[in-house]
Amino acid sequence: MRDKGAWRGPQIMTIGVLSVELGISEAQSLKDKRQVLKSVLAHVRGAFNVSAAEVGDHDVWRHAIVGIAVVATDNKYANQVLDKVIDHLESDPRIDVGACQIDLL
Repeated sequence: MRDKGAWRGPQIMTIGVLSVELGISEAQSLKDKRQVLKSVLAHVRGAFNVSAAEVGDHDVWRHAIVGIAVVATDNKYANQVLDKVIDHLESDPRIDVGACQIDLL
């Protein structure tokens, strides 16, 4: 239900989107891959208050493409959050981080 309060005019908002290719060399099956991804994505969501999901290579055992998004009030903050997410992913020994791309909308 919409708030029927006074309209405050347009609010400035930035959406930061991070696409990351991940290698999961230890995975011996899709089940192994999903287990690692579920854990990694849950931790990223909780630690950085972002949305995260596998968005590509769903049926490839040792590879995943992950999308991560954050909503912020400015480009600088959105970029900082996504940079920290990349640093966190790179520190996880279960995964190998490949190509990354940040887009700010």
